[in-house]
Amino acid sequence: MSTLVIVESPAKAKTIQKYLGAGYEVVASMGHIRDLPKTLLGVDIENGFQPRYMDIPGKTALIRELREKAAKADAVYLATDPDREGEAISWHLAQLLKMDTAAANRITFNEITRNAVTAGMAKPRVLDMDLVNAQQARRILDRIVGYKLSPFLWKSIRKGLSAGRVQSATVRLVVDREKEINAFVREEYWTVDAQLSLTEKGKTFPARLHGDQKGKIKIKDQAAADAILAELQGATFTATTVKSGKRKIAPAPPFITSTMQQEANRKLGFSSNRTMRTAQELYEGVDVAGEGVTGLITYMRTDSLRISDEARTAGNAYIRETYGDKYLPAKARVFKSKNNAQDAHEAIRPSMPTLTPDRVKGSLTADQYKLYKLIWERFIASLMADQQQKTSQVDITAGRYLFKSSGYTVEFDGYTVLYVEGKDEKEDENRPLPVIAEGDNFVTRELTGNQHFTQPPARYTEATLNKAMEENGIGRPSTYAPTISTILSREYIERENRSLKPTSLGEVVTTLMEEKFPQIVDMEFTANMEQQLDEVEHGKNDWVSTLDAFYEGFAKTLKSAEESLTGERIRVPEAESDVICEHCGRKMVIKSGRFGKFLACPGYPDCKNTRPLVEETPGICPTCGGKIVLKKSRNNRKFYGCAEYPKCNFMSWDEPSAEACPKCGKTLFKRKTKNGGLYCQTENCGFEKK
Repeated sequence: MSTLVIVESPAKAKTIQKYLGAGYEVVASMGHIRDLPKTLLGVDIENGFQPRYMDIPGKTALIRELREKAAKADAVYLATDPDREGEAISWHLAQLLKMDTAAANRITFNEITRNAVTAGMAKPRVLDMDLVNAQQARRILDRIVGYKLSPFLWKSIRKGLSAGRVQSATVRLVVDREKEINAFVREEYWTVDAQLSLTEKGKTFPARLHGDQKGKIKIKDQAAADAILAELQGATFTATTVKSGKRKIAPAPPFITSTMQQEANRKLGFSSNRTMRTAQELYEGVDVAGEGVTGLITYMRTDSLRISDEARTAGNAYIRETYGDKYLPAKARVFKSKNNAQDAHEAIRPSMPTLTPDRVKGSLTADQYKLYKLIWERFIASLMADQQQKTSQVDITAGRYLFKSSGYTVEFDGYTVLYVEGKDEKEDENRPLPVIAEGDNFVTRELTGNQHFTQPPARYTEATLNKAMEENGIGRPSTYAPTISTILSREYIERENRSLKPTSLGEVVTTLMEEKFPQIVDMEFTANMEQQLDEVEHGKNDWVSTLDAFYEGFAKTLKSAEESLTGERIRVPEAESDVICEHCGRKMVIKSGRFGKFLACPGYPDCKNTRPLVEETPGICPTCGGKIVLKKSRNNRKFYGCAEYPKCNFMSWDEPSAEACPKCGKTLFKRKTKNGGLYCQTENCGFEKK
């Protein structure tokens, strides 16, 4: 007998073929094989939102091959990914291959290991039409919004723009944050800080003025700070209250899709797309020395925190053997998933915890190793004992004023021996205090007034935008990466270092959407729509009724918006540069074209002068002494090159700094390695600075 198994990708096919062996043929559909047409709406709204699916262009030969193989096989199984998208791919395959959709020919597994694949093959099930219909509802909903709203934007602003249910709400998040930043009024405030010690030569510790007998004090300016400092001259600092305590810090749970993307961005600098692409490779299988082709992690599109007993046992065994029993909690820790999590899946974890990062490092690419190490360490740490800290809080009086100081020492490192979660904001460092008793007097080593200013909210990074999307219920884990990628490529937002900011285009489009289609960019409405799609998945809602309820209000809003058009196009403000047009003397503006941004004269059509847009760096070319500018390669990778090219062909992947080499005087460059540091690229110089 011959059995045909169809999956999405060649890498996955190769891994599963190894486990199934003779008698099985595993082939790949290369993702979706049918979809809505690109150039048409492809949805019959009047007749129950019936979709018009078409074979994807370029897949005719593949479809013919799959049909031929299916006709010759004794049995055909569909083993696409265990989610809505994978279920829909299997459904389309079943239709194309004329399979019985009521027969048990659907195979799923959460990880691609021998045991998981064997168990999955032993328990085929029928296609889950609730999952299929949830995917259909999302696809049709997003198609209607995109294809109905985009032409409206073309008429109102300019051709080529797009809108979307998830992308428009995400852009609004970034635009609203920028509004907060622009509206922020910076306020000055001061602190009075002391450096104290128990003896003249003892170790110092910091204390900050909190208030006086009347309560907390706010110091608004230098005059107020100076008055307090003058009053404190010669004052004795005495410990009046000493509180000691203990606290336990629990480890973070294993990754779900969103937290993996966030942590990979914080710690590795990976974009969401780069993270998901690398995770897909680890899931589908890597040729590991001594193991063969192996799926290294569980399915990476999940919002479940569940861990299998088998994985927990293997992880605990590693912890016990490597660190000892004291690094295991007295009671196994169980993390609770969100209410709408798909608990049929597990959290993202190593499929075989015994395969440590060091064991597989030689078989992985740099990106694969970094992400696998992050996933492996996060999972193992989640099983480990809490960190235990001894805390200290001291109230210190000086004259009529009250100072406070706090700190902690780590009594047991627990899970932090292996892994510490990254943070979006800087936290207070560990500041252990000396052993202090009530009544102790301190030596004042330093007493200063320090100026500060309140800070606006920070711009989003990919990590914090991903987190905001999750908190606001915008999209689902599998949509975060493609959504951020789309709004970047559409130039609704842009990167500034690691931060994300809206472009003028993004602000104009969002303002128009808020005015004409408030529901589409409303966070609560978007989150509610996701819940309705979840209810379709769980069989609680009919997918056609869900679409009908949405479309009734959307159609009325669209008609009203189109009727309100006056024929005037909304102008997108163009950023003015400092570059003067050499033809007419006007300041050139920054425009966007097919190949990126460029400078153009605002006097068009009278003056048609354009110039490439270059971003200068503080460095000087070590070859010819010219300016170094930021450039992009054909695959959009940043590099640094001499502005005098092609006369000078100097280039570097590392960023030039403003510092000059103390040995030869040439520009120092910043290493991209983990430890960073500066170095000189001049031949035979060799200077390095950590």
